[in-house]
Amino acid sequence: MPLHLSFNDIGHVIQLAIAPVFLLTAVGTLLNVLVNRLARSVDRRRVLTAGLTQVDAAIAESARDELAYVARRVRLIYAAIQLAVLCALMICLLIACAFLDALVAVDLSQLIAVLFVLAMVALIGSLGLFLREIQFGVNTTACPLR
Repeated sequence: MPLHLSFNDIGHVIQLAIAPVFLLTAVGTLLNVLVNRLARSVDRRRVLTAGLTQVDAAIAESARDELAYVARRVRLIYAAIQLAVLCALMICLLIACAFLDALVAVDLSQLIAVLFVLAMVALIGSLGLFLREIQFGVNTTACPLR
């Protein structure tokens, strides 16, 4: 049975939801960075693949080596994107549960806490994979193909 809430109660719930909304904005920004890095890696893979048939054996070998690094980077970025999206979904669920908690006579505070912890774990994983991908990007020897 729904509870009757005053305007002040709803205002308080909205105030409590502001922090997760800011976190959601930060995750969105991280996703933007990750998608841009993914696009650059995919573009580089296309250049290397297209140029393999047009170069001598030494450069082709260098291109294959770089392709292996690019493939690892793409996998890392993709996994980081998946974790960031999972984090964003959990934050959205957290916000929805916060409003439900205020509207129904059920205590959802433990669920909200669990969702927050899981969102943070997903964000930490995403940032860790992002850092690893940056290490690969910095330590890759670039093939002269352009």
